[in-house]
Amino acid sequence: MRYKELVRMLSKYFKKRRLQIFAPLKGEVLSLDQVPDPVFSKKMMGEGVAILPKEGGVHAPFEGIIILVAESKHAIGIRAKDGTEVLIHVGLETVSLKGEGFQVLVKKGEAVSSGQLLMEVDWKAIGEKAKSVITPIVITNSENREIEITHVNESNIGETVLMYVGPK
Repeated sequence: MRYKELVRMLSKYFKKRRLQIFAPLKGEVLSLDQVPDPVFSKKMMGEGVAILPKEGGVHAPFEGIIILVAESKHAIGIRAKDGTEVLIHVGLETVSLKGEGFQVLVKKGEAVSSGQLLMEVDWKAIGEKAKSVITPIVITNSENREIEITHVNESNIGETVLMYVGPK
């Protein structure tokens, strides 16, 4: 009986220690293998999901530090306190837009809170000029992490948990 109690207590403790990756966008959640770009669909950048956005800007999926703002403004990287690094890559083949359609509101090195608006996006302009507005959200250091994808169909900013991430 004591062994079972210990296992239950430890599993509760470790579940709480997993990082929750909240949806940074409102939209339809897709698996990475549905992304029409092999860099993401073959998980070359890491494990994750993608969102076909419906509206709104890009928000922080958790509390962390901005570690990357792409020069072309199409991607933002965030590191959590536990070391998990997430890349939000807005649209496909959007680097060629050279920042058009993106208004980044944060800088590299800046601390952000979960749900904070990071970027405003002109989805119409990007949809007309880029390959797709599909936005991959990938854990770039996923080889060092245990990842549980929640397999939800729709996402709401700051409400929907897309992934749980913990140490391997």
